[in-house]
Amino acid sequence: MKKRGFSKTSKYLQKLSKKIVNTHLDEGGKKVGKATEEIFTTLSRNINPKKKNRTTIGQSTADWLTRWAGSWIFIIGFLIFLVLWMILNTYYWANYLAEEPFDPFPFILLNLVLSCLAAIQAPIILMSQNRSTHRDRIRAEYDYKVNRRAEKEIREIKKQLDRIEKRFIK
Repeated sequence: MKKRGFSKTSKYLQKLSKKIVNTHLDEGGKKVGKATEEIFTTLSRNINPKKKNRTTIGQSTADWLTRWAGSWIFIIGFLIFLVLWMILNTYYWANYLAEEPFDPFPFILLNLVLSCLAAIQAPIILMSQNRSTHRDRIRAEYDYKVNRRAEKEIREIKKQLDRIEKRFIK
């Protein structure tokens, strides 16, 4: 885009709008006003209804679990759990409570727990991502409709401005 052409167009539209403001609007001008008002009143709605989501208990749980598993509280808590597990099984448990730790050094039981956690979390996170993708698709369709309608209204406004300009040129 050339800035020079943009500024000329901008100045032209400013001059034209001053002329329009200083005169009485005809029927075409009133139609433009009504059309722009209709754009803002008709299309401004919330596409995400409050509390009336048609989600199942499983979907709500998946969303909650995904939010929770992706939080810093979960990450820090899980790191603390891992460190405690390793300390208890390598040093404390072996020296003070029993002759042998319940999960010796290769931590096979810990590996099993982590594998089970990953096996359960992965599909839940995928379910939540699928729901998020579906919501994004709905938003994209709505944005497309809004943009198409705005484009049509802008064309109509341009036609009206051209008609008004022709009146002033005569």
